[in-house]
Amino acid sequence: MRKLFHLSHAPIDFYFHPSIRDFVVREIPLYEASGVGEHILVLVRKKGLSTFEMVEILSNVLGIKSAQIGYAGLKDKHATTYQYISIPRSCESKLHNPILQERGLKVLECRAHTNKLRVGHLKGNSFFMRLKKITPIEAQKAINALEILKLSGFANYFGDQRFGRDGDNYQEGEKILENLRNVRNKKIARFLVSAYQSHLFNLWLIERMRLNAIIESCTLKELVGNTHNYGVLDSVLHNKEMLHMLKDQAQFFKLLPGDVGLHYPYGKTFVIDDVMRESERFCARQIAPSGALYGKKLFAPQGMALEIEQSFVDSRLQETGSRRYAWVWAQDISYTYKPEVAQFELYFTLPKGSYATIFLETLKNA
Repeated sequence: MRKLFHLSHAPIDFYFHPSIRDFVVREIPLYEASGVGEHILVLVRKKGLSTFEMVEILSNVLGIKSAQIGYAGLKDKHATTYQYISIPRSCESKLHNPILQERGLKVLECRAHTNKLRVGHLKGNSFFMRLKKITPIEAQKAINALEILKLSGFANYFGDQRFGRDGDNYQEGEKILENLRNVRNKKIARFLVSAYQSHLFNLWLIERMRLNAIIESCTLKELVGNTHNYGVLDSVLHNKEMLHMLKDQAQFFKLLPGDVGLHYPYGKTFVIDDVMRESERFCARQIAPSGALYGKKLFAPQGMALEIEQSFVDSRLQETGSRRYAWVWAQDISYTYKPEVAQFELYFTLPKGSYATIFLETLKNA
């Protein structure tokens, strides 16, 4: 599954391998702890551990069920990450157990809170990535691309780590839907099925990026009357009125009538009717288009947008569906190039659910 990106520069040559030294993730909380309540919000630093591994260690050390431990999001394993968890207040004294630090966990702060932390209870994450083996010429290419990315944003694919070490989590999730695999742990089963949802989203986004690339690379004269078979994009690319509408949009990701928009960076869903008006709001970062994490009670698109999306849904998915931003913007982008060691230090912030590795892939454009 080859992702498509919007930048046109030649691939940038550098080396990045995620590690506890070269990859740092800091969670940005959605709210502050209230200071009262039966739960405790705990800021922990973990090194070389997945979120699931961290929860298992805490469960064993604190003597509670893993379901009693709350977290806002899954964090990378091969990194140093700072994230918030919640535990019952009765366990606070056990947080000082030295076994935690021996296993790669350090408790940095604790405060009482009224409720358990739930998935999604975060604003976003800030990142540090150290790129290596990068020459001055390649570093300048990276700087030029980053200046473009500050303004343009990028396609919000799920990163490869979403699909497991062997990249087959989504296949395991599909097997669960087909009753070909039984997973006793319900949380793991839901995780695998959600990986399948993520896979379908990525396939849809690749197809929409293919549409965008065709519109950007061809003149209107070349497109009108073209009898080429575009597969699921046929109804769009063989419609003269639609082609005019797409070519008139300034941004790379072209909106279709009937697309489901989301107010950015937070807000309600709505169907895009006035494409040119919403295109202006998209360029102003007030709204962004969305794709489906297919399931029950999903807010569906209409018209041609629905035609394309229907090719990437699976009616067997019975989890509650949701919409995911198809396009996001990185903030607080900064960088330092160190030519004496051929290293490029990169800092940026992304909204929740977006992947630093996808931002890096977009930058590299390999």
